[in-house]
Amino acid sequence: MPPPLDIIPHLLEGLAITVLIAVAGCALAIVCAVLAGLGRRSRDIIVRGMATTYVEVFRGTSALVQLYWFYFALPLLLGIKLNAVFVGILVLGLNIGAYGAEIVRSAIDAVPQGQRQAAIALNLSRWQTMRYVVLPQAALLMLPPFGNLMIELLKSTALVSLITVVDVTRSGMFLRDDTHRNVEIFGMLLVIYFCLSLVITAGVRWLERRLGRGVEYGGAT
Repeated sequence: MPPPLDIIPHLLEGLAITVLIAVAGCALAIVCAVLAGLGRRSRDIIVRGMATTYVEVFRGTSALVQLYWFYFALPLLLGIKLNAVFVGILVLGLNIGAYGAEIVRSAIDAVPQGQRQAAIALNLSRWQTMRYVVLPQAALLMLPPFGNLMIELLKSTALVSLITVVDVTRSGMFLRDDTHRNVEIFGMLLVIYFCLSLVITAGVRWLERRLGRGVEYGGAT
């Protein structure tokens, strides 16, 4: 039997797609989470209603069904065939972003009210207070749960293999069909996802240290 190392080049063919979907999906999720989180705190009932609807719909339905809907059903309504990779990025970003919106909202609410009162005393506008006082402190609170969500999004990228995307998981399935080497192939997939998760964890911890120093210095001044 050939050594297990000969499996790696075949799996790496789909790894680039997995990383692309994970990175782009994380970027979209962060944007959606911040906008929806702020939207749920808005005084405008329309903005708050739209943000709440988005959060409840995407949190309350299956990510797999969402993928099927956007890839197979939505094109029938629009008459436009959507690219499978684009659908994967869009759906996973929107799905994880809906969970992240609650993290943003709760982190902002957790910033002490005295910080806002101090900003008012300094004659800062509502936007300036949010930008320079509240968000830097809230970001530090958001990081650990956001790191968990990013890892969850990474693991969810395996679902895109079900809408024809040849990611690392689908590459493994193709290889399994050709070689029937289940132990080696799925073992390597476990290692790949685990290593990618470690990269995310390390990145989040690095950001925590950076933001922690920034908040500390900001408080000292």
